[in-house]
Amino acid sequence: MKNRIYQVALALLLSLATFNVQAAMPANNDGLKAKAATMTKEAKEARIKEIELRVKEIRDMDKSTLTRAEKTALKHELKDMRKEARVMSGGVYLSVGAIIIIILVLILIL
Repeated sequence: MKNRIYQVALALLLSLATFNVQAAMPANNDGLKAKAATMTKEAKEARIKEIELRVKEIRDMDKSTLTRAEKTALKHELKDMRKEARVMSGGVYLSVGAIIIIILVLILIL
């Protein structure tokens, strides 16, 4: 009898437990694209060089002395620079998984 009560209580508890999950918001690169569209080719190359230098500075930095907030700020700075560099360089990037799927689809079609 007790076992049945425990099972019903567990089922009720698990059915009432909900988790609030939010999907990641897509990156809004509209501002970066507009900024990159107004820049000349030389300005884009200069900005990419600046980003490369900053990334090298961060890589060579001694991060053991930084606080948690400073490390988080560096991580956000690197993410923003990566987004900016991708927008400025242009081009299409394909992952290995995407290439494998394309090859499999081509094999199935042909």
